[in-house]
Amino acid sequence: MTQTLDPSNPFAEPSTLPYGLPDFAAIRDEHYLPAFEAGMAAQRVEVEAILADGPPTEENTLLALERSGTLLHRVATVFFNRTSADSTPALDELEEQVAPLLSEHHDAIYLDRRLFDRLEALASRVASGQVALAPDAAWLLTTLRRDVLRAGAAAEPAVQEQLRALNARITTLETAFGRELLADSNASAVHVQDVADLDGLAPGAIAAAGQAAADRGLSGYLLELSLFSQQPVLASLTRRPVRRRVHEASVARGGRGGEHDTRATLLELARLRSERAALLGYDHHAAYVADDGTAHTTAAVDAMLGRLAPAAAANARREAADLEVALQDDEPGAHLEAWDWPLYAERVRQERYSLDDAALRPYLELERVVHDGVFHAATRLYGITFGERPDLVGYHP
Repeated sequence: MTQTLDPSNPFAEPSTLPYGLPDFAAIRDEHYLPAFEAGMAAQRVEVEAILADGPPTEENTLLALERSGTLLHRVATVFFNRTSADSTPALDELEEQVAPLLSEHHDAIYLDRRLFDRLEALASRVASGQVALAPDAAWLLTTLRRDVLRAGAAAEPAVQEQLRALNARITTLETAFGRELLADSNASAVHVQDVADLDGLAPGAIAAAGQAAADRGLSGYLLELSLFSQQPVLASLTRRPVRRRVHEASVARGGRGGEHDTRATLLELARLRSERAALLGYDHHAAYVADDGTAHTTAAVDAMLGRLAPAAAANARREAADLEVALQDDEPGAHLEAWDWPLYAERVRQERYSLDDAALRPYLELERVVHDGVFHAATRLYGITFGERPDLVGYHP
């Protein structure tokens, strides 16, 4: 692992651009991995210094931990912002390489029994009155103690080794799942030739579908899928067979066989998460997740769902009956299906409440929302003004 970072690497020093904007004009794909490696190595050194720094205090433990990992944070913030919004095959491949390294790095810190002991010693000093903490520092101490315990810092060395192996594999699988799902979503886009099949879509949406097809070297139109199961176009498409194709393509993603099938990945991921939960003293992965949430237990989650489910189901049945009636106007004798629900729910809202999402859409166009909504409100409320800076480079031209 790279211990030092070449000074020419854009991540070697904080950006001098306004507000710390990353220097995207200088950043190249080959800069990320050395910066990650150097950042992890630097934080390991910083944490070692913390563990050796005398009796624990707020300054030499809590605040020092907060300050550690500056270089790693700098590169990770830029990298994961890009991979989530503007990724490329090269960045996807790099993420697969980086993910297990970050998991190993996290475990090296949070599974260190010395860190656990130091935090417990600080908690004892606070309880005895030797150290006074402000409320925010007390919260940070509580959070760190919980985090290292949930990581397994108090576990036996043999168990910790199992946890390290599990965490590395789980991280690899989670990264692979995201890549496979995105690839299958792209491959599942619905191709139509006749513009009449897009009846109900706004002109802008039809133009976008035509451009999507052209971008892939296809004639006609391509309805690309969002990452949600419910596809927004289903609220507009009037051709029932097309709605069905879109819905079935959406819900079949990851389970169609082939190179992007996610089922084997999910099965292994579920098994390994269960093993990890058991090693950490939880009945199952859901209990492990709930313990760190507002509910704290799966029993509390089940109780809440138990209260909500009957009313939600009854309301859904009433709504389905109304939508079935609306469906008969277009498809006499048809039965309401999942691909019908969004369209007829929209129609019923229009008829009963004069709510029309299509009529609102021109007012919610992205640039208008940002400039006339967000920017305007920030100026009125806080005196913040916004202006374009063509001299500054973003990651996307």
